[in-house]
Amino acid sequence: MRSRRRPDPHLHLLLATSLLFAASAPALSAQVADPDPLRFAEAFEEFASWDAKNSVPSDAILFVGSSSIVRWSSAEAFPDLPVINRGFGGSQASDAAHWVKEAVLDYDPAVVVYYEGDNDVSAGKQARQVFEDMRTFGQAVLSHDRDTQVVFISVKPSLLRWEHWDEMQAINDLLRQYTLESPNLHFVDVGTPMLGPDGQPVPELFVSDGLHMTPAGYDVWNRVVGPVLHRLHGR
Repeated sequence: MRSRRRPDPHLHLLLATSLLFAASAPALSAQVADPDPLRFAEAFEEFASWDAKNSVPSDAILFVGSSSIVRWSSAEAFPDLPVINRGFGGSQASDAAHWVKEAVLDYDPAVVVYYEGDNDVSAGKQARQVFEDMRTFGQAVLSHDRDTQVVFISVKPSLLRWEHWDEMQAINDLLRQYTLESPNLHFVDVGTPMLGPDGQPVPELFVSDGLHMTPAGYDVWNRVVGPVLHRLHGR
């Protein structure tokens, strides 16, 4: 059982300062405006209502992020692990940073599995801006409890958004470097096994919209991410 630390009472100040810094940094002077995170207020009210009526596992593996997380049958994929899924479809990395307390910290998970970036790049955001929001999220989780393990899933390739793949790879490169800063940060590459011999996304991994994944696509993620989760949750 991992050791526990009381939540940092200055967490919200940390988040506000980090977001302000990211917004004012010269490198991000041309950044795209973030969407209003309060558009998800109703979704989090529903999560809170569900939690009030049901129990959630302690020391859980918590999945958070956009629709790729929402559609991931994570509890079925990992039946031997204590799983909580708090994906909220259509979200961007800035949304995950804003809602980090309600989506993650209130559950005090042992492991966090994070996926964002798809919607950010589609909205016109560049890699550095997206990454800064991802880093803000990671810092918030570790400030809450330094023993938490945070798994960043790489931004995935897709048929619909293939034109953005270079920008997505730039995000992945920044994430990979960031996770070298702490033994509690982990980067998992799901993109490479989703590409065929021709270097293009494998069509069978996607539903008709060319973006969301088929069961075969999630089979790839389960094979790649599963061993990491079992290793980390056993610490």
